[in-house]
Amino acid sequence: MHGLINRSIQSYVCDNHGTAFWSEAAARAGLDFSEFEAMLTYDDALTPRLLDALAALLGRQRAEVMEDIGTYLASHPRVEAVRRLLRFGGVTFEDFLHSLDDLPDRARLAVPDFDLPAVELREQAPGHYSLICSAPVAGYGHVMMGVLRVMADDYGALALLEHRGGAQGVETIAVTLVESSYSTGRAFDLGARAG
Repeated sequence: MHGLINRSIQSYVCDNHGTAFWSEAAARAGLDFSEFEAMLTYDDALTPRLLDALAALLGRQRAEVMEDIGTYLASHPRVEAVRRLLRFGGVTFEDFLHSLDDLPDRARLAVPDFDLPAVELREQAPGHYSLICSAPVAGYGHVMMGVLRVMADDYGALALLEHRGGAQGVETIAVTLVESSYSTGRAFDLGARAG
């Protein structure tokens, strides 16, 4: 697993629960180091172990923790670059949804050896979509649920999301776009500001 994924989990824990909590989670997961290096590759079995340790310590379901991680990735000021990468998907939430198929390629533009799990949007009817998430770690669909919730708010759209479950590394999210201009979205400028 790419270190950027594990480092993102570590950042979520430290920013939301503190470094002492992170140390306890790392110990419970059997890590023999204290921090992930973003540009290294780690054993794939380590990430599910870490997620299970976090869920146990928080007294929550792993799916809930993963959705919180998705929310964190799309909204926390410390990881604003992720939001910027997502917002390059289009002017409206519907544009953004249609751009999700290209998200792994956009991520590789930023980090060439980073293989983000594949997602595929299927339009069932106007305003009704299925997002198919394929990933080596069960629960990636829940991460995408968190991302989608934040991005709908970011664009000012009203969308209903339902995780429909999954099997054999594939999960499905039902997305119903109720109102594309429900509220005023967050401002977004194409050019980043220095400083």
